[in-house]
Amino acid sequence: MSVTAPKGFRAAGVAAGLKSGGGLDVALVVNDGPDATAAGVFTGNRVKAAPVLWSQQVLKAGMARAVILNSGGANACTGPQGFQDTHATAEATASRLTRGRLILGAADVIVCSTGLIGERLPMPKLLAGLDAAARGLARDGGPAAAQAIMTTDTRPKTTVIAGQGWTVGGMAKGAGMLAPGLATMLVVLTTDAVADSSILDSALRAATAVTFDRIDSDGCMSTNDTVVLLASGASGLSPTEAELTEAVTAACHELAQQLLADAEGATKEITIEVRGAESTDDAVEVGRSVARNNLVKTALFGADPNWGRILAAVGTTAAAFEPDQLAVAINGVWICRNGSAAEDRSKVDLSGRAVHIVVDLGAGPDTATIWTNDLSLAYVHENSAYST
Repeated sequence: MSVTAPKGFRAAGVAAGLKSGGGLDVALVVNDGPDATAAGVFTGNRVKAAPVLWSQQVLKAGMARAVILNSGGANACTGPQGFQDTHATAEATASRLTRGRLILGAADVIVCSTGLIGERLPMPKLLAGLDAAARGLARDGGPAAAQAIMTTDTRPKTTVIAGQGWTVGGMAKGAGMLAPGLATMLVVLTTDAVADSSILDSALRAATAVTFDRIDSDGCMSTNDTVVLLASGASGLSPTEAELTEAVTAACHELAQQLLADAEGATKEITIEVRGAESTDDAVEVGRSVARNNLVKTALFGADPNWGRILAAVGTTAAAFEPDQLAVAINGVWICRNGSAAEDRSKVDLSGRAVHIVVDLGAGPDTATIWTNDLSLAYVHENSAYST
């Protein structure tokens, strides 16, 4: 059930005609409460889409009742009018959800968009889609909402993590431009736990730091990356911050791995585990350097366990290590030790999708893991247009 697995949430996904190829393209997730605490993390790109700028303002209050999302257009680099379109979308969402004693304003609504950069959204179509989504809200609407936010994705990404009487649910989209600062693409997480906004913020930042911020598909950072966490409090249970963080991290990890598995043109899913680092920062820097090295990625596409390219990538970093103490293993075969050739590289089996690289710096006790994919000929064909 995705984002509607926790109590207190409804969702919908509808077709509004925003995508040139048709299909579902407007999603709505609503928190029916009783609580409405929320937190979010966003792209580190200095060029931010209008929905990101809007949603950052909304979440300063630590509260949100709804998330309206669209695919088929990023509303990025669209100037003041693009921001006005985002504001109008939030206002329209609030007006359609106001009922009984529940009176919403635009500041209660998070807005997310994904698609082609540089073009304004067709607002009449978007607002008509919003009308349909508001009418179609349902407890089982999570799967449709997850489908509606897809762009170049080949499949929806969803997760449900069960706590002790409370639940975390989530949906995500993304199949490229996965090199984020704190977040990646569009992710909505929900929980029926009771938690104030400061705890949600701490849990979300801790979770994204070791999941979404550790996947690095192609070195490209989007203008629209958003991860939000909404809490309804409908379970009536208050997990500890550690328990909530563990569940949110598990949800983020599952979604991050689904994003990576669906990366555009990928034929390999690559885990880069850096050991023996002097600090975690060093381990992350080395892992990112290997993950972003096109020579490494193309070698793995060609099923070539080229450890020399890996060492060359490690050598571009400022991490502490001695070159003659470096070691590299690929899929369990230590083909490099002490900075030189070791086991026969022909023993490395690269016939499957899973590739596990271990880089041992021999410089300290810390470790970190980065996830990436190979670069294939299909990647070029999939990225002929600029989108988020």
